[in-house]
Amino acid sequence: MIKSSSHAVYNIQLHIVFVTKYRYKTLTKAILKDLQYAFSDCLQAWGAQLLEFGGEEDHVHLLVSITPATDISVLINNLKTASARRMRNTHQAHLKPFYNKPLFWHRAYFVASCGGAPLETIKQYIENQGIKPNTKLPA
Repeated sequence: MIKSSSHAVYNIQLHIVFVTKYRYKTLTKAILKDLQYAFSDCLQAWGAQLLEFGGEEDHVHLLVSITPATDISVLINNLKTASARRMRNTHQAHLKPFYNKPLFWHRAYFVASCGGAPLETIKQYIENQGIKPNTKLPA
């Protein structure tokens, strides 16, 4: 979905993956449900939107729509910090046997831009801008 602000028209989606610390299989259905709400709340505060969410016992996937002003690394840090804090508070009894320190997510993460036309289509479109067949470019 194309959005606009006073100075930009944009459509920016990210695929984000977080893995639990030590890849421990700590994510139950209840925790995954609570994580979805935590991520959605955090993203809303950023003016962003959680489009899709899913996960398994040791990782989660998020499809997120952001604005052009979003600092992705700061957003990622906020998502991980806020969600970890909420899960440690809400599911303390379940998580305590796994983590004796306030840990939850692995330090690393995956993020990729996604959506829209395939990269090759965009490359060809840009390559063909202003060029007509059999036309020489000025020197």
